[in-house]
Amino acid sequence: MTKTETLEAKTVELPQGTISYREAGAGPPIVFVHGFLVDGRLWDGAAKVLSGDFRTILGDWPMGSHAIPMAAAADLSPTGMAQIIADFLAALDLEDVTIVGNDSGGAISQILVTRHPERIGRLVLTNCDSFERFPPFPFSLMPPIARLPGGMTALAVPFRLGAVRHATYGFFAARPIPKPLVDSWLEPSWRDPLIRRDTRKFTAGIHKRYTLEAAERLRSFERPTLLAWGVADRFFKLSEAERLAEVIPHARVQEIAGGKTFVALDEPQLLGDAIAAFMRESVPVPAA
Repeated sequence: MTKTETLEAKTVELPQGTISYREAGAGPPIVFVHGFLVDGRLWDGAAKVLSGDFRTILGDWPMGSHAIPMAAAADLSPTGMAQIIADFLAALDLEDVTIVGNDSGGAISQILVTRHPERIGRLVLTNCDSFERFPPFPFSLMPPIARLPGGMTALAVPFRLGAVRHATYGFFAARPIPKPLVDSWLEPSWRDPLIRRDTRKFTAGIHKRYTLEAAERLRSFERPTLLAWGVADRFFKLSEAERLAEVIPHARVQEIAGGKTFVALDEPQLLGDAIAAFMRESVPVPAA
């Protein structure tokens, strides 16, 4: 393995607005898709493992922790978010891409690869929303509240208390998440009303109909797929990975011992090694 590369910060202009991202390494491209109210730093540890042999690309997708507001007319629904990532792949002229998704970003990844498969070579899903659980309870209460006038303000109030926000994020990781990182994930939507607007648009658009539709489309998804799943997760249990594996024709499950939802934070080495082995051993299956 060659030396690990340093992540370089960049931006790209899309029709929907500016996307910030960081990348390192060279070789087959890996694009990471985080979920709600986190950013690309979720993947730093895994990218460090992988960037010696692969081109790792960590986007800050507009799901609430992004620093640059999107255009006012940008579609930030689940299908709109998938379109943003598809446009991002095109803007960077990426081919045979491995998509790695987590949490609600895993749901977006399922929509992406089934609606815009042209540039996709492989799919890796870590613990994430799927089928009827987009999002899982109790977070399923958030989208209908976000659709109400003043709903996002009501949702945000408890997270003004440090103890509440740190405890809430703590449910998603087996290891303590640094408090400054949690605070920085929430700060953009507190600081910038346009980021709050974007956050509301994304939150209000979440609905299980998107993942149920994606699940049906995944039955004809012919790319190799790895379900790298943290087995200690209270929200996305191993049985959900196994259910996805039954639907996706060329899928297999790999258990990540001890990992929770944010398995990339908990076990970056194990996750990075699993992705690297998957990319080396799997031969892409041509689309039907």
